[in-house]
Amino acid sequence: MTERDQPVTFRDVFAIHEYRAIYSSLLVNWLGDYLSKAAITVLVYQQTESVLLTAAAFGVSFLPWIIGGTLLSALAERYPYRRVLIIADLSRMVPIALLLVPNTPIWVMLVLVFVASLGTPPTQAARSALLPQLVGREKLPTAIAVNQTTTQAVQVVGYLAGATIATAISPRVALSVDVLTFALSAAFIARGVRPRPPAQARGQRTHLLHESGEGFRLVFGRRVLRDIALMVFVLSAFSIAPEGLAAAWAAEGTSDPAARGLNQGLIMAASPIGFVVGGLVITRLTGSSTRNRLIRPFAVLSCLALVPAAFGPPMLVVVALVTLSGVAIGGLTPTLNGKFVLMLPHGYRARAFGVIQAGMQLSQFAGVMITGVLADLFWLPLVVGLTALAGTAVMGYLSARWPSDHAFATAVEEAAATMPPADEPAPPAPPPVVPAPATPVEQAPGATTSVTSERPAAAGRMDG
Repeated sequence: MTERDQPVTFRDVFAIHEYRAIYSSLLVNWLGDYLSKAAITVLVYQQTESVLLTAAAFGVSFLPWIIGGTLLSALAERYPYRRVLIIADLSRMVPIALLLVPNTPIWVMLVLVFVASLGTPPTQAARSALLPQLVGREKLPTAIAVNQTTTQAVQVVGYLAGATIATAISPRVALSVDVLTFALSAAFIARGVRPRPPAQARGQRTHLLHESGEGFRLVFGRRVLRDIALMVFVLSAFSIAPEGLAAAWAAEGTSDPAARGLNQGLIMAASPIGFVVGGLVITRLTGSSTRNRLIRPFAVLSCLALVPAAFGPPMLVVVALVTLSGVAIGGLTPTLNGKFVLMLPHGYRARAFGVIQAGMQLSQFAGVMITGVLADLFWLPLVVGLTALAGTAVMGYLSARWPSDHAFATAVEEAAATMPPADEPAPPAPPPVVPAPATPVEQAPGATTSVTSERPAAAGRMDG
C-alpha cells in the first residue's frame, strides 16, 4: 500500500483537541435536535389529534433551508466561525425553552420551532467551513465520515429516545434536554476551539443576496464542483422514497398495527444503519485512491439496490435492499464531500455549503412528493422500483462523464493555495471566476498553482 493510499485512522482524527471539541458539540447538538423533533410531534398530536398539524410541526424545521438557507449560510461567512457557532447555539435555546410554557397555542409552537430552526443553516455552514482548518487535508475525509455516520446513528437514537420520553413521561422533558444540549454545545466550542479571523474581510462585504449568488456561481460554474453537486442532488431525490413512504409501505399486506409499526421502524432505520456501516468500513479500511475508484460503482448501486422492490418482495427483503442502498450511500458521500470541500477556495466555503444543503432539501422534498403522488395512483412497490431504475440511469450517465482524477487533483491544489497561513489574518476573498467550458484545467477563483501539503484546505459539508 502506497503512502498516499494509507488509511487515516479514527485515532488520528480524535487525537486533535479542537476536533474533539467540535465533534462533542455536533454530537449533543444533533441529539437534542432529534429529541425535540420527536417530542414536538408528540406534543402537537396530544393537543390536536391532527395528523396534518403534526406533520407541519415536523416539517417546519426544514423551511429555513428551503426559503433562506443560502442567505443564512452566506451570513456565517462574514463572522468568525467559532463566534457563529456559539451565538447560534445560545440563541436557539430561547425559542425551545419557550415551548416549555404550558398551554402554548399550536400556531405559536410552530412559529417557535421555525425561529429556532433559523439557527441551523449558519450553524451547519460554520461547522463545515471550520472542520478542514482543524484536521487538515489528509484527515478530512475520515473526519467527515465520522461526523456523518455519527449523525445517522444519533438520528435513530434521538428519534427513539425522544418518542419514548415524550409518550412515557412528558414531551417537555425531552424539550428540556434539548435546551441543555444547546448550552453544552456552546460550552464545547467556547472551551475547545481557538478564535480565528472571519473568512470574509469587512471591506469585501456586499449585499447578502449578491454574496449568496456568488456561492451559486462558484458551485455551478465549475464542472468539478457541479458534477459532485448534481450527483448529491440525484442521490437525495431517488434514495429518499423508502423513508418517505415507510408508513404506507409497512401497511402493504398486513392489517396488524403492531406489525405495521415494526415494519415502518425497520424501513426507516435500514438506510441510516447501512450508511453507518458503509461510511465507517469504507473510510476506515480503504485509502483515498481506492475510495476514488469506488465512486462510480457506489453511485449506481445506491439506486440499483432498490430496483428489485418493484416485484413486491417480503418485508425482510425490502429492509435488506434499503440497507444495501444505505451502505452504498455511506461509502460514497464522505468521498464526494471530501473532494468538494477541498476544491473550495478560501472565503466561499459556507456559501457553497448552503447551496448544497438547499439543493439537497429541495431534492428530498421533490422526491418524497413525486413518489407519494405516484404511490396514490399505482402499486407502491412498483413505484419505488421504477423510480430507483430511473435513478440508476441518471447515476450511470453522471458516472460515465465523471471528471478525471487529474482535474480533481488540480482543483484541490489551487484551492489549497488560497488558504492563509494558520497564524495570519485571512486575506479578502476574491470574486468567483467561472472558467470557459473549453479550458482544460479548471482554475479556482484567485488561486495559484502552489500548494503546501500540511496546510488545511477549504470546507463545506453535505449532510446534516
